[in-house]
Amino acid sequence: MRERLARARLGRAALYLVLLAGAGVMLFPFLWMVSTSLTDDFSLFRTPPRLVPSPVEDENYSRVAELMPIWRFVANSFGVAIASTLLQLATAAMGAYAFARLRFRGRDALFVLYLTTLMVPFQVTIVPLFIEMKYLGVVDSYAGLVLPTIASAFGTFLLRQAFLSLPKELEEAAFVDGFGHWTVFTRIVLPLARPALATFGLLAFMASWNSFLWPLVIVNSQELMTLPLGLANLHGQYTTQWNLVMAATTISVVPILLVYLAAQKQIVRGFVFSGIKG
Repeated sequence: MRERLARARLGRAALYLVLLAGAGVMLFPFLWMVSTSLTDDFSLFRTPPRLVPSPVEDENYSRVAELMPIWRFVANSFGVAIASTLLQLATAAMGAYAFARLRFRGRDALFVLYLTTLMVPFQVTIVPLFIEMKYLGVVDSYAGLVLPTIASAFGTFLLRQAFLSLPKELEEAAFVDGFGHWTVFTRIVLPLARPALATFGLLAFMASWNSFLWPLVIVNSQELMTLPLGLANLHGQYTTQWNLVMAATTISVVPILLVYLAAQKQIVRGFVFSGIKG
């Protein structure tokens, strides 16, 4: 018995060591990013490199703000990401409920056809999409940044699978009480699917926050640039001040971290419940 306990403790300790090593490998690039953002110009290419900069140059962040309107870029990215995420959640949730619970002719074929759009690269559709935005008169505008992202086939698929896992008895009881599909959708289905909504919301926010190609195509004025476009402007033709690039990159990571921490509880619940077999 004691040998089994000792082996179990040894195995658990080995598992923790492996997990700590994996966490260190994943965290090291972020630590190096913060370290570089606090390094002065003369110490950037010092050999051997130091993880803890000496001296600490915290003025790099103010220098970035002087070189470009980074806080305007942050506000643009945040506004576009929030609008895109909310619209995707709304359209994906309603579409997922229709494909999961409503019965109509050609439903499954239409859903498969909708999913096939996931196999089409965005680069293939970017030219006709730009022409469409030009006809709508929304080139170089916030509407042009948001409109192409209001629908998500992946989000519809993800939420449909979440809705299918919910017990139908709750909805049937609501129908017996005289409620319609809209009431069932808003008061029963959506509250029960919060983990899936939080997971997809985080993924949609990250995709919009990190988007570079579409803002590069649709935006011309600096006032409408998002953060990835602003970061690209820091790369010089001959030399690049990597400490300033890393300072701006650190600023761009903070909102993603805050959004993840805010949705962490629901995301963990989604992972936990996804492993429960009915």
